[in-house]
Amino acid sequence: MATQRVERRLTAILASDVSGYSRLMGVDEEGTLARLKAHQRELLDPKVQEHRGRIVKATGDGLLIEFASAVDAMRCAVDIQSGMTERNAAVPSDQRIEFRIGINVGDIIVDSDDIIGDGVNVAARLEGLAEPGGICVSGRVREDAHGKLEITFED
Repeated sequence: MATQRVERRLTAILASDVSGYSRLMGVDEEGTLARLKAHQRELLDPKVQEHRGRIVKATGDGLLIEFASAVDAMRCAVDIQSGMTERNAAVPSDQRIEFRIGINVGDIIVDSDDIIGDGVNVAARLEGLAEPGGICVSGRVREDAHGKLEITFED
């Protein structure tokens, strides 16, 4: 019996989630959900499309997004975080929705419309290390983006 080969590819993976989502939902469930959906519809979805990304899945307060380029993933992340800073400027601090974003370049397995594998897991771990409103990237992403973006990296 022949073993079916899985589809693999090298890709840039962006993982994001809302910092303090459980607390926000506990305070104002309907308002938080409405604001999150508005941010996705008005900011995230257009920025992902602008930078040629594909939203693989949405999980409550999180997104998994695939890009062909680490530079495109970084540009998208920077635009999202900048846009959220502007959108949150007039919002009371206890109601602000702030994303944490992690980006990795890695080998993934394509499973129908989903992507899985260590490359995805690393992006998720980097997202967990990011500060609210921040972006945490792997060394490979930093190397790929070096000199191509007008941003500074912190170690």
